[in-house]
Amino acid sequence: MSDRQRCQCRHRRAGIALPRRLAALALAASAALSMSAVRAQAQPQDAEDGIRVQRGGASIRQIVPVEVIEQQASQEYEQLKEEAQAKKTLAGDNNPQLVRLRAIAKRILPQTPRWNERAKQWKWEVNLINSKQVNAFCMPGGKIAFYSGLLDQLKLTDDEVAMVMGHEIAHALQEHARERAAKSEITNLGANVISQLFGFGNLGNMALGTGAQLLTLRFSRSDETEADLVGMDIAARAGYDPRAAVSLWQKMGAVSQTSAQSGSEFLSTHPSGRTRIAELEKHLPEVLPLYARAIDSSVGKLPAYRANMANLGGAPVDSGDDDRQKPLKK
Repeated sequence: MSDRQRCQCRHRRAGIALPRRLAALALAASAALSMSAVRAQAQPQDAEDGIRVQRGGASIRQIVPVEVIEQQASQEYEQLKEEAQAKKTLAGDNNPQLVRLRAIAKRILPQTPRWNERAKQWKWEVNLINSKQVNAFCMPGGKIAFYSGLLDQLKLTDDEVAMVMGHEIAHALQEHARERAAKSEITNLGANVISQLFGFGNLGNMALGTGAQLLTLRFSRSDETEADLVGMDIAARAGYDPRAAVSLWQKMGAVSQTSAQSGSEFLSTHPSGRTRIAELEKHLPEVLPLYARAIDSSVGKLPAYRANMANLGGAPVDSGDDDRQKPLKK
């Protein structure tokens, strides 16, 4: 057989093998994506008490390196601050509300490494944007922002601010944005991501090339529940009353029904409903001891909780989700 014939033969064999291999890789990637919807075994915590949640999507998250997601978060956060500075809406360091937010964060942040060791390395920032928006977020790497509308319209107490902050920080600790970005990459890049997933290429060079912005990512109902519980845990350990989580979401429900801000970013992606509040109430027995211990008391000695707003009542009936892993829509 001539060299040319041998070469043609090799090409024919490769032409047969390659589609089969791609098909196998596609099947494996599909299975990995499906498995991300199934929560993995519970991550061991340092203490025997408190919230214990399961983390999922570990294999999927690897598609987007943690350094990449944190770098992009930092860039987006700096851009947001620059825009707010240009509009003169970025609160100065002496702003009383910002001083308050940073004081609350100072108590909460030491509780974060138990959920994610990288939190020790994060360059945490807390800023306030003067706006009527009812919104707050924590980006990967510990970049936190509150909008004054959230504090003012809901008349948030320190305990309720801690519940919001804990919730948003929990999204970052549990790497929900990284997981969402990874799933978006698989959807948008297809076979290219399959090759990255299975080691064909340099993951470290991969960025979010689809134009995805971290602030536009939508979390799922499961992500929201997980953030509620983890956030309540770390806030309680910091000495903030976890019962405020219930009044917080009752306020959210009231605002969503009566205010012009019902279409706000936060309320549209953080739906308040009876199921959500019931889930928080179910887990209060797990976090109340953490709070009591943090303030050198006991659960039996805690005074009755009273919200600072009247007529909170119940919450809207949840619309429900066919798939708790599916990103929430506005």
